Amino acid sequence: MLIWAGRKNRAKSMSDRLSKKVAVVTGGASGIGEGIVRRFCREGARVLLADLDEANGTAIAAECGAEFVALDVTSTESWQALESKIKADFGGLDIMVNNAGIVSNLDITAVTVEAWQRLMSVNLTGVMLGCQTAISLMRDNPGGPVGSIINTASSTSYLAIPDVAYTTSKAGVVGLTKSVAVHCANEGFNIRCNSIHPGATLTAILKTAIEQMPEVEEACKRMSPLNRMGTVEEVAAMAVFLASDEASFCTGGQYAVEGGTVSQHPRM
Repeated sequence: MLIWAGRKNRAKSMSDRLSKKVAVVTGGASGIGEGIVRRFCREGARVLLADLDEANGTAIAAECGAEFVALDVTSTESWQALESKIKADFGGLDIMVNNAGIVSNLDITAVTVEAWQRLMSVNLTGVMLGCQTAISLMRDNPGGPVGSIINTASSTSYLAIPDVAYTTSKAGVVGLTKSVAVHCANEGFNIRCNSIHPGATLTAILKTAIEQMPEVEEACKRMSPLNRMGTVEEVAAMAVFLASDEASFCTGGQYAVEGGTVSQHPRM
């Protein structure tokens, strides 16, 4: 049995809902991805924190008992290297969280082809490559073709914002997720694929924005009928559910963690 060096560092209060499951979290060096990494470790998973930010990624991994691995989600070669590592070190994969993403802050009149393609390569192509890698590993798991793929989308999958490339990419993640779920089911694989849709979430980046522009806080609160922003921990809790055996009958679904944002008329 593989001895996981970080197990002794895990919090004693973990519930082990993901005990011994092998998980990859892309974009795990900050924000929502970091929150998912930390929660997965507390739940007993063996976590690979995959990111390009080696400094933050290594520090976070050391704190919570994960392992950092450098990954460029836009590169097929980088994904192939990760797949080879997982096969060699773990023999299979149970959970893939495709979370890495970027924004452009460019509307339809300002966006360039280069900016559009760069964002799509991370937010959509990167998710597609992650799904391909996950299926390749999960269908060869010792216990049969089983696993959970979780794709981070957004409330902008349903409510557009001026950032045209970001909005389009997150809508695309919904279609990709459904197609992957149907494919796996049709192939007889017990590989589930679902998307998480965070709304305004109080990440470190958003906290900095609020410090610089206090009006951002009230604007974000007004987006939700609950009149507050979500927390990273609340999004991570949804990821734990979808990654666990408790979600065994959930696939192809969109799971909102946005305080009712999409349920409220924007002018109400």
